[in-house]
Amino acid sequence: MQIIKYQFQQHGDERGQLVALEEFNDIPFEIKRVYYMYDTGEGVVRGYHAHKTLEQILICIHGSCKILLDNGREKKKVFLEKPYEGLYVPNNMWREMYDFSADAVLMCLASEVYKEEDYIRDYDEFLKFIKES
Repeated sequence: MQIIKYQFQQHGDERGQLVALEEFNDIPFEIKRVYYMYDTGEGVVRGYHAHKTLEQILICIHGSCKILLDNGREKKKVFLEKPYEGLYVPNNMWREMYDFSADAVLMCLASEVYKEEDYIRDYDEFLKFIKES
């Protein structure tokens, strides 16, 4: 499994840092939805799902967290802690987000609007879907 992390261009001076993101330039898809998670309690694991068509870029814009990616054949853990770094999560990829620092803010840029029918929320169903794809 190939892990793709994007290093976004930073613009900074004595006033601070700025990162600008543009679809099809910095992000490999049209951005149709943006959401973020914060105040995630200690020991909480988020995710536990895959998407049939949706793609995502995950950016820990503050603090840190870990991401488990699973393509049905292999699993990899990724550490996110830089606000200028984004993790690409393709479709057909199981994901779990965990070990959030107390100050973590995890932002997601998604290629599609929310559609419940795109989610695979059961791991055995995910494995079956991958095998049939």
